[in-house]
Amino acid sequence: MSKVKAGGTSKNLTDSAPKFLGIKIADGQTAKAGAIILRQRGTRYLAGTNTDLGKDHTIFAKIAGIVTFVKSAHNKRTFIDVVAAN
Repeated sequence: MSKVKAGGTSKNLTDSAPKFLGIKIADGQTAKAGAIILRQRGTRYLAGTNTDLGKDHTIFAKIAGIVTFVKSAHNKRTFIDVVAAN
């Protein structure tokens, strides 16, 4: 039997930091102005009314209101809108 442990290298010890992507404010919930609604890679969801798209494709609210997800019949894409709460 060997008296010394194997001295090889391990290849599976490194891990990347989590990116925390996904929907942060769901459909029907209220959002404050500037609140992040969705973090994504690419434009799976598109910015609609009263929302804007950040440089890393993050969608955020421009005004305070209620978040709505609207499926477009034209091109099968989903738009995220913020409707002002009265």
